[in-house]
Amino acid sequence: MKKSWKMVAGIVLAATLLVSACSNNNNSAGSSTNGAVNGGESQTPVKLSAFINQSPNLASLDNPFTKLVEEKTNVKLSFTVGPPNDNNDKRNVLMASGDYPEIFLSGNFTPAEQMKFGKQGVFLPLNDLIEQYAPNIKKIFEERPDLKTAITSSDGNIYGMPQVNECYHCWYAQKLWINQKWLDKLGLDMPTTTEEYAEVLRAFKTKDPNGNGIADEVPLSGALYTWHGDITGFLMNPFIYNNGDGQSFSYIRVKDGQVQLSANQPEWKDGLAYLASLYKEGLIDPQAFTQNQEGLQQLGNNVGETILGSFAIGHVQMAVAATDERNQYYVAVPPLKGPNGVQLSGYYKSVGNQGRFVITDKASEEQQIAAIKMLDYLWTEEGTRGQVFSVEGHSWSKASADQLNVNGKPASYQVDPSYRSETIHTDGWDQAGPDFRPRDRFESEAVSQDMLSPEGYELRLVTETNKYEGFEPKEDEMFPTDIFISAEDGEKAAQYKATVEDYVRSNMLQFITGHKDIQKDWDSYVQGFGGLKLSDYLKILQSAYDANLNKMK
Repeated sequence: MKKSWKMVAGIVLAATLLVSACSNNNNSAGSSTNGAVNGGESQTPVKLSAFINQSPNLASLDNPFTKLVEEKTNVKLSFTVGPPNDNNDKRNVLMASGDYPEIFLSGNFTPAEQMKFGKQGVFLPLNDLIEQYAPNIKKIFEERPDLKTAITSSDGNIYGMPQVNECYHCWYAQKLWINQKWLDKLGLDMPTTTEEYAEVLRAFKTKDPNGNGIADEVPLSGALYTWHGDITGFLMNPFIYNNGDGQSFSYIRVKDGQVQLSANQPEWKDGLAYLASLYKEGLIDPQAFTQNQEGLQQLGNNVGETILGSFAIGHVQMAVAATDERNQYYVAVPPLKGPNGVQLSGYYKSVGNQGRFVITDKASEEQQIAAIKMLDYLWTEEGTRGQVFSVEGHSWSKASADQLNVNGKPASYQVDPSYRSETIHTDGWDQAGPDFRPRDRFESEAVSQDMLSPEGYELRLVTETNKYEGFEPKEDEMFPTDIFISAEDGEKAAQYKATVEDYVRSNMLQFITGHKDIQKDWDSYVQGFGGLKLSDYLKILQSAYDANLNKMK
């Protein structure tokens, strides 16, 4: 009897050791799925508290994609939800209170903030975790050393992982759209210079292109507080490079290795004089400097006659609804050439180094490993499409053999048309997470080859964007958006940046609208930068720029 019990005990012990060995072997393989199943039984999911911004277009985060992430990576997510357009207020409150979660999925921490919290030990370095537990990201770094360089801080640590969105039409987002139907009716060519554009605006204003016998046409409009709706971005670039308002480092350029402010140069004065002349003639909609996107949409979708001649914004459907036939009237104006031969396009190619994803010091070792494995999955094609759209079979599926992408090549996946038409989605994270969309992934979607059809809109954007490629400044003339400023200088730089940019914006508006005289008040305006410590700001940026050059060598 004793021998029988010993045999049974030995068998049970051997089985236990075998299961344990299998479990250990699975874990040591560095699987990005966090070891979900062993011997037919699931491990206990690792609980993770996570901050994420929930889009108003997303019904709930308790959806099929969230469940898929949890199943694939063996985690259980507990969300702290922030609104998408609160300027990171809720995030800041969490950080200030000390009651922040183990991870952020929508952190949007600037390089300066990453350095600050990294130095304090609040954000944990990700280098070793990626090396040991994120084989997918590790491979991406090997293939894209530029990406790894961009997100590595000056102390050598990676504190945050970005959302990489290599959208071609976003690289050249500073566009001006013009009513081609009006050009054709009035017998006008596409303008190529600032003076030709002014002549077109005069014709739009005075020659009744909508044919209703009423002077109701709006030659040029735009919208502040939206994506590249500021008309001064596009219209200053025929004079001097202007990356526009709301960028990482607005109004900054590099000349002969020296970081400069564009907005106090003589060429900026010339650009302001041009804009002021258009405004004085009534060719610029006064509301362009105060209205938001909704105001611009009211012009573009005007009930009755077409009244909008041209407008600045990232893409045409932001101003004129896709369901409105007039959406098809508008085409992009190529970069205009200024009186001194300057012809530039705004350029925003960036791998991104805002920390969407960070791990905080609240996370245990087990949670750190689980979190980085989850991120490794989120950077796969499946994980990225899930964040943007949904799980496979809900809003997207694999493309058929005859479907083509925007480059006329075989597509990888197709998006259900219902996704584009729905205002409320029930799946995915609506791009709130740290997804990875390099250009080849971004452009692998199947699209109609009829670019004026709703399904061909991405092809239309690529086609229109081709007009801008090649007009961006040389690489050594642009201040990089992917740049780290030391923790010591970060807060000062942020303060200088805010005051300088506010000063530029307010004065630009006053010069254009005639409240300040460009000839009489220019010198006083330039001298005003002295009190804003512009030289100190530029000194910090120069130091960061030089360090960035050394990092890339």
